[in-house]
Amino acid sequence: MKKVLYYMNAYKKESVLAPLFKLLEATFELFVPLVMVKIIDVGIAQGDKSYILKMGGVLVLLAAIGLTVSITAQFFAAKAAVGSCTALRQAMFDHIMDLDHSAIDKTGTSTLITRMTSDIAQVQNTVNMVLRLFLRSPVIVFGAMIMAFTIDVKSALIFTVAIPALAIVVYGVTAGSMPVYKRAQEKLDKVLSLTRENLSGARVIRAFAREDLEREAFGLENDTLAGTQTSAARISAITNPVTYVIVNTAIMYLIYTGAVKVNIGELSQGQVVALLNYMSQILVELLKLANLFVLFSKGVACAKRIEAVLETDTHPDIDKTAASANAEADVSVTAPGDDAFIRFEEVGLTYMGAGDSAIRGVSFAAKKGETVGIIGGTGSGKTSLVSLAAGFYRATEGAVFIDGKNIDSYTDEELRKRISIVPQKAVLFTGSIRDNLKWGNPDADDERLWSALKIAQADEIVKGKAGGLDEHVEQGGRNFSGGQRQRLTIARAVAADPEILILDDSASALDYITEKNLRDALAGMKDTTKFIVSQRASSLIYADRIIVLDDGEVVGVGTNEELLKTCDVYREIYETQFERSSGEEAV
Repeated sequence: MKKVLYYMNAYKKESVLAPLFKLLEATFELFVPLVMVKIIDVGIAQGDKSYILKMGGVLVLLAAIGLTVSITAQFFAAKAAVGSCTALRQAMFDHIMDLDHSAIDKTGTSTLITRMTSDIAQVQNTVNMVLRLFLRSPVIVFGAMIMAFTIDVKSALIFTVAIPALAIVVYGVTAGSMPVYKRAQEKLDKVLSLTRENLSGARVIRAFAREDLEREAFGLENDTLAGTQTSAARISAITNPVTYVIVNTAIMYLIYTGAVKVNIGELSQGQVVALLNYMSQILVELLKLANLFVLFSKGVACAKRIEAVLETDTHPDIDKTAASANAEADVSVTAPGDDAFIRFEEVGLTYMGAGDSAIRGVSFAAKKGETVGIIGGTGSGKTSLVSLAAGFYRATEGAVFIDGKNIDSYTDEELRKRISIVPQKAVLFTGSIRDNLKWGNPDADDERLWSALKIAQADEIVKGKAGGLDEHVEQGGRNFSGGQRQRLTIARAVAADPEILILDDSASALDYITEKNLRDALAGMKDTTKFIVSQRASSLIYADRIIVLDDGEVVGVGTNEELLKTCDVYREIYETQFERSSGEEAV
């Protein structure tokens, strides 16, 4: 909770003024029954209409003052709650942006979305209500009890029994509901995850006619969530009836004893009404307090989930001890060997929670300006290898060196300036084509953008649009075809003028002619080291060297001609695609 409460520091004034104004409102409210005593025992008893009107005016004045201070208190409470949770949401988003791929994989996208939205909204509501009620309700409860003692000590003794009994009920409901609400939020994560998966895979679901099965799966998760929420609601539902039983029993006792004492002249009718009013005030405030504790239970559960994300290590896959030792021993020591710009030395990667390593014992080097092809079967570790080169994951074995420095010595910002990557899935963002192309280089002028588009074979796409570079891009780039999206994402990476360009199977939607033109254009980037991941041997035959992966290990390194002679895995891929299919030559 400390991390969550930290963001209220900027709203200390509002956090103090809100409960203080509520305290002032409670004080005025406690005077209302005393005014009613005067109206009944003096005004009505003596038939003094002017006195009744005067006391009625006092009631209106108390109501007006109470309304004013109540609105003021709610303004400060809302400002503190909304402001602090806005800062919390921003801090959480910033932290998520700093998380590396391992941390995001471990937590899960759907869970992060739930905690960014539902959980923070719950915390905001809790903060708002706590600031408004945590002083007001106890003050009215104990203030009403004290005021009752000033009227009649014996009658007020019932208050000393009712209030502890009500406190026990509230505590029991809170203790019982808190863990259930926590489980409900976890179930909500699963429902959101399933919803997100179904929406993103809607076409696949329809293609395989699995709508009924997915409805059934969603129904099961939804029913589980409903069951958990119902369990929490059942516990919370105990509050009102039990509270009403206790308070109404106390009211019955007050009416009985009050009637007897009025009959024998020990109490006036107005005093009995005042006692009943104080008991009613206690009932209302304890109900509010009970609901506040239920809300507080939800808020605490959500705050702990938010805090867990904020405490998540941004680089959980890095050995902290080794990193500290490297920092002290100057991790920028130049890697041994020749003038390689990027070098892998016995590199291995094991994903968090995985039993086996994704890649192991990978060693190779690439000079500045070279084109390195990476090929292998599905699941051979191609994407894992380039993810290490991009710094998305950190090696669990060995080391990666860029320009003679261990990659761990670079900050994320430094790596992003030197490296551009085009992922397997082409992703465009809402805005214009120009906005998307400037992601890697905000200062790029139109000449640079058109040059990048030409290299990516995407200039004709933009020229064909009425808005040109300012053509609107819808969410996910859905107003462009798959091949157009791929070429625009390649152009975005090229526009950054990177030292290392990684194309992770990002030309799969291009025809052979367009891909050949793209390959020729990329060859002209003499100062950029290119990594091209592809399932097509034809995409890599002109690479300066090709790395062949099989089950996470390098089984061959060399040119196309060398690998055809020395690497069985590469030869099989090549022959399957060319000689055995049609005997055609590579394009």
